[in-house]
Amino acid sequence: MSLSMYQASAPRFANTLKNLSALLDKTQAHCEAKKIDPLAITSFRLFPDMFPLNRQVYIATDTAKGAVARLAGIEIPKYEDVEQTIPELKARIAKTVDFVMSVPAAKIDGSADKDIAMKAGGKDVVFKGAQYLLGHAYPNFYFHCATAYNILRHNGIEVGKRDFLGTIVL
Repeated sequence: MSLSMYQASAPRFANTLKNLSALLDKTQAHCEAKKIDPLAITSFRLFPDMFPLNRQVYIATDTAKGAVARLAGIEIPKYEDVEQTIPELKARIAKTVDFVMSVPAAKIDGSADKDIAMKAGGKDVVFKGAQYLLGHAYPNFYFHCATAYNILRHNGIEVGKRDFLGTIVL
């Protein structure tokens, strides 16, 4: 069985983003139970030079929608990066999942050898599609999702590896 570029991208991003949304559900419940202002969590950063939780969500969603759009050769949807509350962050995640799952497989399949030109680290770079997905988009996406998870764990939200991984969807 060969893995298509579509199967390696859109459903994978969507699955992990849904898991991230479920982590935010647990965060909301935790904040309500402990009488904590949720903005204290969404604006929390692990270290002064790291991005806060809301920015981790921005970057994870931007990476997912950007990867799918680039592979499909379509315009990347623009978001304003203004979400602060848990419901706003969940809405951003849902909007991203809707977008990545709306792109037809036929637009993405066959993109493994396609040139993907973009800026990375302030430089113009060109990747082949598979190299871009596996060597740039995935690591960036999972880094920011894991950092969001770590911020939640650090703040006492009762989540674990199973919550991060969620249900494996093929």
